[in-house]
Amino acid sequence: MKRDLPAYVYAKNGGIWFQRRGYRTTKIIAAPGTKEFALEYAALLNGAQSVPTTGKTFAALVRSYTRSQKYRGLAIRTVRDYDKVLDWVTAKLGPLPVAGLQRKDVIRARDTNAGTVRFANYIVQVLRILLEHSIDIGWRTDNPAKGVSMLKSEASPREAWPADKIEAFRAAADGRTLLIFELCLGTGQRIGDVLRMRWSDIEGDGINVTQGKTGAKLWVPFTRHLRAVLDETPKVGVTICAWGRGKPTAYRGAADLIMAVRRQIGAEAYDIHGLRYSAASELAALGCSDDEIKAITGHTTSAMVAKYAGAARQRSRAAKAQEKRK
Repeated sequence: MKRDLPAYVYAKNGGIWFQRRGYRTTKIIAAPGTKEFALEYAALLNGAQSVPTTGKTFAALVRSYTRSQKYRGLAIRTVRDYDKVLDWVTAKLGPLPVAGLQRKDVIRARDTNAGTVRFANYIVQVLRILLEHSIDIGWRTDNPAKGVSMLKSEASPREAWPADKIEAFRAAADGRTLLIFELCLGTGQRIGDVLRMRWSDIEGDGINVTQGKTGAKLWVPFTRHLRAVLDETPKVGVTICAWGRGKPTAYRGAADLIMAVRRQIGAEAYDIHGLRYSAASELAALGCSDDEIKAITGHTTSAMVAKYAGAARQRSRAAKAQEKRK
């Protein structure tokens, strides 16, 4: 029978055993030739103990979570972000038992992927959610991912566009490029939401927005610059930023249009999302309250407003303070 079994697997003592130098000798429960046997064998080759016959593996947990109401209620953009990690979990941890995961394993997974800080942090975040789901369905009583810290990015923090670069962009750009720029800056919305804006979303002198990331519904009045650009924009499609015969503008196309002008005016350090920071900064510099800024940007917490508008507020308050010294 030995020749019918894979490497390191032996039939002895009335059972099927995995035995390899440097590994723990473990009895395989499933019958050879079955899918369950293949999963147990793969887990043992990866250094884990045999997978329990209950099927409470990470692959099964991912399937359960993606069928849950919590997952189905996520915003489209959040689903895309989560799915990248869920695919990673299935590929790396799929056959392993959920009950065997420890805090040190979560930290190891985070640190192994530290080359891409955003993805490494998403691993921690999504594992935390998955393990919380495992508690909900009775597979665990604890969540070892809770309390595991996120990595800090060494990249320079994103900055709002300075006033001179905004004016330089306006002077250099036209057409669809200027339209995208003014929509991002004037409404303070994410580029994905801007590219989905439709002519039918316009109501009065503003536009109705449903944010893809949060689901928040807003009505945002137009700025003077945005109103002027919209008045000159032909309606060639359903979406405001459509081109050609009505084809919606994709993110890559919008990024390329904006980057061409950024290079021309020496603004490579300021990206599309930085225009959202600029909108919040302009509002803060004008003395707007947190609630007023949230009404435009859709942020739900004052902490996020502080992240986007903190620098502008500091400058404004410092100027007022120094004026008092005079």
